[in-house]
Amino acid sequence: MDAKRARIFDAAATLFAEHGFQGVTTRSISERADVAEGTLFRYAETKAELLLMVYNVEFGAAITAGKAAAERLDDPTDAVCALVLPVLERNRNPDTAILYQRELFYGSGTNEHRAQGLALVAILEQAIASALVVAADDTSEATLRAAERASRLVFAALHLALAQPSTHAHPGKAPAAELRAQIDLVVRGFLDTVRTS
Repeated sequence: MDAKRARIFDAAATLFAEHGFQGVTTRSISERADVAEGTLFRYAETKAELLLMVYNVEFGAAITAGKAAAERLDDPTDAVCALVLPVLERNRNPDTAILYQRELFYGSGTNEHRAQGLALVAILEQAIASALVVAADDTSEATLRAAERASRLVFAALHLALAQPSTHAHPGKAPAAELRAQIDLVVRGFLDTVRTS
């Protein structure tokens, strides 16, 4: 069973990378994986679920890389940027990334792959919040709540930065540089808020 799942995953990942989400069919994935289409649907009921399955692995790897990079940094803006920039940097196909985000946040139901993706969002937001709490050197309830809110703002900025190449919003602004500037504002605002509370 694991071998079939791995073949399906590899086939979907390769085809999405080569042709984008729109250029791939479940039939082409099942043929590439050398499994019947019915077998493929045991692992993911739709092509959108296959996309979630593939991009969840990519998203998880980016989070792992970001957490490792952030551990070595003392500056809070640098640490938060280190956490989120790997997600942005792995965005090789912006149109497919937008579809992943759409399925993750607005998709129907609570299938296994969507639940895994949402759990990854929670892990990233928690890592951001933890970096902010460390920077504030304050573990009061008010600071923890403020850090959680600030982490959601950072994730929202990341979400928009991922979409920027496809939406053509803010032309002439590099997504990574713009994201860093937004993160800096959130971090400074968070620290000012908790220091004056």
